[in-house]
Amino acid sequence: MRPQRRIEVVVAHYNEDLSWLEEGMGACTIYSKGGDKNAPRRPHHRLPNIGREGHTYLHHITQRYHTLADTTIFLQGRIDDHITLSLDEIIRRSISTKDGQVTTFPFRELETFDHWDGIPWEEYPCWKKWSAMPCVVATKTPAQYWQQLFPGTKVPASVGFQPGALFAVRKSTIQQYPQSFYQTMLEDFFLGDMAHVNPETGHFLERFWLPMWNPSEYVSWHDSDMSKEKRNAQGQLARGRWHVTPKTVDTDKCALPPTVAQLRTPPSSDDGEAGITGFF
Repeated sequence: MRPQRRIEVVVAHYNEDLSWLEEGMGACTIYSKGGDKNAPRRPHHRLPNIGREGHTYLHHITQRYHTLADTTIFLQGRIDDHITLSLDEIIRRSISTKDGQVTTFPFRELETFDHWDGIPWEEYPCWKKWSAMPCVVATKTPAQYWQQLFPGTKVPASVGFQPGALFAVRKSTIQQYPQSFYQTMLEDFFLGDMAHVNPETGHFLERFWLPMWNPSEYVSWHDSDMSKEKRNAQGQLARGRWHVTPKTVDTDKCALPPTVAQLRTPPSSDDGEAGITGFF
């Protein structure tokens, strides 16, 4: 019998109701940024209220780098505005995550990011929720952050990302990069001038997680770099076929919710491994 993989749920909390964690919860680490007023009843670690969920995830990775669970599920404090799955279903899907894969949870399709000179928030009415928030503007463009992270690589034509940054990933996939890589990212994206509750770099990192960990699946190096298949083995839109956000709508209804088949079918769970394909 194959030994059971150890799974840990990491939750980025501010003031959300965490009662959804009660159902059959095993290993769970909560990082709360809400202070005494909003502290959850469950055991938790306190963090300063900076950097959105990306700061929380990087804090966990840097502090637990050598003791990461076999698979870590990264979630925000509220999930029902992002996905319709129960925690049990999230865990079930995460168990099947292979080396090199990033398991996302069906809510809407993977989206395209190609705004390498800066995110033009004002050109997209459907992003007004985020553009209306007080924000510290990034000191570099997404292209400059990308090349800083991956020196010697060109900037892709586009990458695919999952809005909401809810995903599961194997320890081996995280550890394809050294601990110092994540520490440098933490400092550059979220400390110093970017130590703010809503730095623009938090939105950049949301778009970098998937292509950082699996560029062969989530990076299109040129406009014609597109998978022949519409979907990959995990049911996600395949490379180069990600949804493109329209500029002319208040609500992006084109980003359709997952199909019944997607909700029913977990990622590929055969005995093979996807393989790690990072930049280093």
